[in-house]
Amino acid sequence: MNNMKQLIFFILCFPLILTSCIREEEYVNTPQGNFEALWKIIDEQYCYLDYKQIDWDAIYDKYQPLITQDMSSDGLFEVLGNMLAELKDGHVNLYSASNTARYWDWYLDYPRNYDESLVEQYLGRDYRISGGLKYTILEDNVGYISYTSFSSGVGEGNLDEAFSYMAACNGLIIDVRNNGGGNLSYSTRIAARFTNETVLTGYIQHKTGPGHNDFSDPEPIYLEPSINLRWQKPAVVLTNRHSYSATNDFVNTMRYLPQVTIVGDQTGGGAGLPFTSELPNGWTVRFSASPHLDADKQHIEFGIEPDVWADMTEEDEARGLDTIIETARRLIK
Repeated sequence: MNNMKQLIFFILCFPLILTSCIREEEYVNTPQGNFEALWKIIDEQYCYLDYKQIDWDAIYDKYQPLITQDMSSDGLFEVLGNMLAELKDGHVNLYSASNTARYWDWYLDYPRNYDESLVEQYLGRDYRISGGLKYTILEDNVGYISYTSFSSGVGEGNLDEAFSYMAACNGLIIDVRNNGGGNLSYSTRIAARFTNETVLTGYIQHKTGPGHNDFSDPEPIYLEPSINLRWQKPAVVLTNRHSYSATNDFVNTMRYLPQVTIVGDQTGGGAGLPFTSELPNGWTVRFSASPHLDADKQHIEFGIEPDVWADMTEEDEARGLDTIIETARRLIK
């Protein structure tokens, strides 16, 4: 089942990576033709219109009057980008040769809950690096791993080295705050080190037709235990609103493991498998096409709540402390 998940989700990335391509060629290359093509792509292929209760017909009526035959390329790009922003989805982008339309309010409208300089203090100067992992042992014998991008490779050998080094620790903190996503195979590879049995972690659906609710039956996703060294002690995963896409998947998987606690803020979400399509003028649109559900068949597009809520405080920061890391350390003790 791990292989199935990796095949389905091979790359679920933060908003600048393209994953698949569907060409649309039935509209002429005019401002109106490009508008109609984009509106139809979203209408027939975007997977969250009904779930987010978006009246896409009303969006058409709102933006179509802004299209004129003599409008500039920049003007058209602005209108189309604003229309896509109505979806409130960080996996939705419009790419031209000169610009990228993006929606970032899924984390900009919330507390940052992350200070890179404080993380560097906890890591110290002599921290270890294994692939994309930065890790050390804190003075209270708690292991600490900072992983800021699922696009940074992590091999089985990297994980063996990291877990062997921290084997004597009382517990482990995995900090995926500000991790905007990347390759889902790394998410699965790391999570597999924290279970001794097969665990149902969610479901995937795929569009089967142009209707807003034309989906396949939910297909289960399972996490299989790693055949390599596995962590048997308490573990805490740190999250904030910038934990997105593949990181959202990682947090969803980890929360089903009994020795794992999620601490921090709600994740940013981003649970739709992205596809891409092309407009008549050559611009590329990226959009969520296949929804990922949790083990209870509930959507996680808008993020996952932590087990323990914690926000950074000004008082702690003034003292050189990261409130969320300190909360995790207390839980492990």
